Amino acid sequence: YWDGDVLERTLPDYLHGKTQMLLLLFFGALRKSLSIFPCSEVRMKLRESLYLIPDVAVFHGAEPARIPDAPPLIVIEILSPDDKLSQVRDKLEAFRQWGVPHVWLVDPHGRHLYNYETGLAEVRMLRVPELGVEVSAKEAFE
Repeated sequence: YWDGDVLERTLPDYLHGKTQMLLLLFFGALRKSLSIFPCSEVRMKLRESLYLIPDVAVFHGAEPARIPDAPPLIVIEILSPDDKLSQVRDKLEAFRQWGVPHVWLVDPHGRHLYNYETGLAEVRMLRVPELGVEVSAKEAFE
């Protein structure tokens, strides 16, 4: 739901689902030791007229509300073959402007990892310095 418009979501394929599961398992294994709360496909209220659903989100410190209205520590979008890059970038930028410190894009088809700050930058490792966590292609794609 983006400023009054309901946006159609692209349909994920097997690689998307597998990557999402691997990332959730990775962060799920760290849940208790790091006081993090990983979740998948949770509707989040960025502002009154903007609700977005990231593929994976990781909250830190306290468990989020049923419909989170405060930014998580990490948001991960996973590319699907039907995704339009302009729409994906708009979504990543919305999360960044909302205050998400770590906004990532993962491409399971090309096996690429991207960090989003002022734009997309391909990286070899996704890092969360405040947790001492690094996610490599091996963890994301197996």
